Amino acid sequence: MSSPTRAGLSGALGMVFVGGSVAISGALADAPLYTAQALRYAIACGLLLAWVRLTGRPLRRPRGAEWFWLLSVTASGLVLFNVALVRGSRHAEPAVLAVAVACVPVALAVAGPLLEGRRVRTRVLAAAVVVSVGAVVVEGLGQADAVGLFWALVVFGCEAGFTLLAVPVLASHGPAGVSVHTTWLAAVIFGALALSTEGWRAASAFDAGEILAIGYLAVCVTAVAFILWYTCVRRLGAGPAGLLTGVAPVAAALIGIPVTGALPAAAVWAGIGLIACGLALGLRDSGANGQAPPSPERMPEMSRFSPKSNRPSKSSSCSTGLEARWG
Repeated sequence: MSSPTRAGLSGALGMVFVGGSVAISGALADAPLYTAQALRYAIACGLLLAWVRLTGRPLRRPRGAEWFWLLSVTASGLVLFNVALVRGSRHAEPAVLAVAVACVPVALAVAGPLLEGRRVRTRVLAAAVVVSVGAVVVEGLGQADAVGLFWALVVFGCEAGFTLLAVPVLASHGPAGVSVHTTWLAAVIFGALALSTEGWRAASAFDAGEILAIGYLAVCVTAVAFILWYTCVRRLGAGPAGLLTGVAPVAAALIGIPVTGALPAAAVWAGIGLIACGLALGLRDSGANGQAPPSPERMPEMSRFSPKSNRPSKSSSCSTGLEARWG
């Protein structure tokens, strides 16, 4: 199996874990948000550090402007992303926030190559449009007021930032380094928010179901999925890798079959078909078939699962899948 193929499979598997969070997100609907997230990222960081030590992978201290990029990934892709989901869910239906995330492949197809010092590839951009349309069809549309639309825009920017802001440091720190540093930073930030707003007693208020949900988010959707995703981005480039975000709503829809006991509607199957066509179109591009992104020495120099809505609908699967960082 070629290296690009392995990278594509790792990215797809990471998105399957994200989509799989749909089944457990309801358990955290009433849990203290910041405390749950602080525990989730602290556990994930501990697991990542153990994995780094066992595998002998290099892990170095960030220097200079690297702190800026790692803090930016954490603040936007992990912290503000979750805040935007919670605040947005009060003014918008889950599908509105899902549509915001569904547009991310297009942003990655345009901005990713520019950050990597390459030109935008027409085929990948066209494929990103197809994948985004398919994801919107799978998740459906919803209603929102002006405030909800604002938070949806923030969700879009944060979701794109999780990948794009990591590009300048992926070459020097690798997937493991970026994952370790962003998770401990997120644990510190969420811990401070938890202590100031929810109090230290909130950590003792979780029931067994909530603890299991936090464990799933920490192990599968953070420690494992972050490594898989950043490995994919580093090997394929942000643009082609972004297409694989379409796997998350597909996984959520398919996993929902045994959970709800009902088959998805015809529109959902049509959306899944569009996503499959987009993936086939974009991942057969040269970037996914052996043309690696620029090596570290050629990288451009730079100064360097949920909204609390748990409504049963096809769009609610996205709200939970979102919270999983990715939640």
